[in-house]
Amino acid sequence: MSDKKQDDFTGSRDSFFNSTVLGHPTGLFVLFFTEMWERFSYYGMRALLVLFLTASLMDEGWGWPRENALALFGTYTALVYLSTMLGGYFADNVMGYRKAVIFGALLMTIGHACMAFETEFFIYTGLLFLVFGSGFFKPNMTSIVSEMYKDFPQKKDGAYTIFYMGVNSGAFLGILLCGYLGEKVGWSIGFGLAGIFMLFGMLQFIYAQGIFGNVGLKPIKQEKQAAVIAEKGPSKLESVPFNTTQKILIGLSIVLGLSWIINDPVSKISGNNLFDFEMFGVSGSNIVILSALLIFIGLMIYRIPKYERVVRDRMLAVTFFAIITIFFWAIFEQAPGSLTIFAKDYTNRSLSGGSATLFKVVNSLMTIVPLGIITWVLIKLFKQTFKDYAKANIILGISFVIIWFVAIWMLANDFNKTEAEIPASWFGVLNSLFIISFAPLFSKWWESKYNPSANGKYAIGMTLLGLGMACVAIGSSGIEVGAKTASVSIIWLVMVYFFHTMGELCISPVALSYVSKLVPARMIALMFGIWYLAVAIGMKSAGMFGELSESISKEKGLSYFFWMLTILPIGLGLISMLLRPFIKKLMHGVK
Repeated sequence: MSDKKQDDFTGSRDSFFNSTVLGHPTGLFVLFFTEMWERFSYYGMRALLVLFLTASLMDEGWGWPRENALALFGTYTALVYLSTMLGGYFADNVMGYRKAVIFGALLMTIGHACMAFETEFFIYTGLLFLVFGSGFFKPNMTSIVSEMYKDFPQKKDGAYTIFYMGVNSGAFLGILLCGYLGEKVGWSIGFGLAGIFMLFGMLQFIYAQGIFGNVGLKPIKQEKQAAVIAEKGPSKLESVPFNTTQKILIGLSIVLGLSWIINDPVSKISGNNLFDFEMFGVSGSNIVILSALLIFIGLMIYRIPKYERVVRDRMLAVTFFAIITIFFWAIFEQAPGSLTIFAKDYTNRSLSGGSATLFKVVNSLMTIVPLGIITWVLIKLFKQTFKDYAKANIILGISFVIIWFVAIWMLANDFNKTEAEIPASWFGVLNSLFIISFAPLFSKWWESKYNPSANGKYAIGMTLLGLGMACVAIGSSGIEVGAKTASVSIIWLVMVYFFHTMGELCISPVALSYVSKLVPARMIALMFGIWYLAVAIGMKSAGMFGELSESISKEKGLSYFFWMLTILPIGLGLISMLLRPFIKKLMHGVK
């Protein structure tokens, strides 16, 4: 879009629907492909990290114990989501959404490039860049979607589900290709491929951002505050600033929380424990993290009642959903941790004869069909946007040519072998594949008259999560206590990922939509940041649960561990359904 066209853009959300793909604005699909390449890089690297850390020195890995690898992984994923609060703040007050997205993409490109060198300095430096890059990128992409659909709330659930398809298209391709190259060819090749496509995602967004008009150009907070004061005068919403004491407490909570999160893997890996003390029989590490949580909870209890009633009630509803979300991610994110280790060490991944041929055919269809569908969406976007955004479309076209080349090379390489060994990272592809397949159906469900309530979606999602864990609990029931290896059928992991994906579609994409509908417009990016704080707690908890799997499996067996993770989400799903009338009242008509 020329500068003249952008200057003439009025900012009306109606104009977004003048050019559509599959019934949604073309701008949504620019975000779709930008997010797709970012998720390609993130999940591609993530699929390899635990495997690389635990691989033996003979396999060119670091040979870490599982507990150490899971501790570092849990801290990394937690920091990724915690950093979104920083990114949300800067977008709201300094940069605007779009500059924050570009800055974050640049940091992540540098981070992935560092990872390709595999040395301690570059791995840790790369992870640091990825943490801050994700913090600027992630919350502000969802904020742009929210702003685009501000005047079309009935379309938000469907839009976020389509956007979520972009997330999982990238995850699917990243895990499939980076995982294969990392395990079969070399770790640095897998890490490096992730960086290349992060660069593609950044360039595509830069050259196509004019399609969003004025959305995301300026910090949203100042504009919203001015509009409220001009129309209504100062309201109770503006009368709850953070005073000096509260800011100090927030800072203290952040410092304590971050110190604990970083100290956890450092103390295990290096033996240097920053909190090596006890008080009243409680370890220093537990005292620190409990203090951080109590300060944060205390501030919320103090501040939320001071908002006007509708805002207060809706924030309480968001808080309830956030608590459920913590446990959802703590269990769901066993996929790249304990479930990947289960795939590597306890699952029969070596196939021969007819089984090998069947897997090769299925794997080929799984690769080509989704990639073909995504390419079809790309072509439809080209038809609508190529004239005004040729550079962005050319970059997208080049990236897809490379993807097709790598995918076909991978499939041809496997077909030339008489046997087949499924990469441990391959099972993570199933989650993304199922989402790509079923997300359109769920999107239609949410827009139909049979659309469940928020609590209903959470109850269904948590129950399905528990059923998935029940599958792997049954599958691992024959593994002896303390066993380090086994040969469980792959069907149990396939069923786990199927049920978990169905649960994820009930919770994750619509959760973002509920946050955007329940909080005031000027607080969107900040509240997304706080929402990702809940996700961060869930991510770190996932790592801690994974660490527990090692000790529990030695004492009571792996099956016992997975049964524990079956009962917890089903119980929370039941609680969510029982609280439906109360939460519905707090939402004040938001559906």
